[in-house]
Amino acid sequence: MNIDNLLEKFKDGKISKSEVKKKISLHEISELGNFAKIDTSRGRRVGVPEAILGEGKKPTEFANIMKEMVNEKDIAIGTRVSGEQLDELEKIDSFELEWFERANIVVLKSKDFEKKESLGKIGVLSAGTADIEAAEEARVIAKILGAETDKSYDVGVAGIHRLFPELQQMIDEGVEVLIVAAGRDGSLPPVVAGIVDVPVIGLPTSTGYGLGGEW
Repeated sequence: MNIDNLLEKFKDGKISKSEVKKKISLHEISELGNFAKIDTSRGRRVGVPEAILGEGKKPTEFANIMKEMVNEKDIAIGTRVSGEQLDELEKIDSFELEWFERANIVVLKSKDFEKKESLGKIGVLSAGTADIEAAEEARVIAKILGAETDKSYDVGVAGIHRLFPELQQMIDEGVEVLIVAAGRDGSLPPVVAGIVDVPVIGLPTSTGYGLGGEW
């Protein structure tokens, strides 16, 4: 569907407003073969583009979805990407590829992609080393979407003296929001929230001892 032609028809009274809205809403889904329906206009509607989850997808299907998204929006974000999926993407030479190993995120960009102005500064903390992967996923996504980021990892309550200097530095540097990743008892986010006067987002992770059964 050509949006310009559609708007011209509306301007000339050849199509109603409700018909225009219906056709545009249908255009927001890009169907790819019989395995994917891509929401190419989510970024316009909610301010955050659709991320393509790699987990469970065949490498060729994942690569085709990423290519379709970057063709439509000049950028495609893939999360939880396998080695085979990354290999498939590296065969594409028409886009810039950026790989964030610890976050397990891949980004494809076209030459027409324009970086957004800074959306502010976000600090990311992790309670333990095992929480870093989740923390990095959050930090990298925030960076891709246009935020400045700062990070400090392995600063959980088991050694709480490690937290205070890192937290003080982030606040002094103008961090506006803190994302705090913690598994086990999830005690770090409420501790941080009780210390700072900026919003704190608790990010639960599935790390921990997994202890169960009878005592």
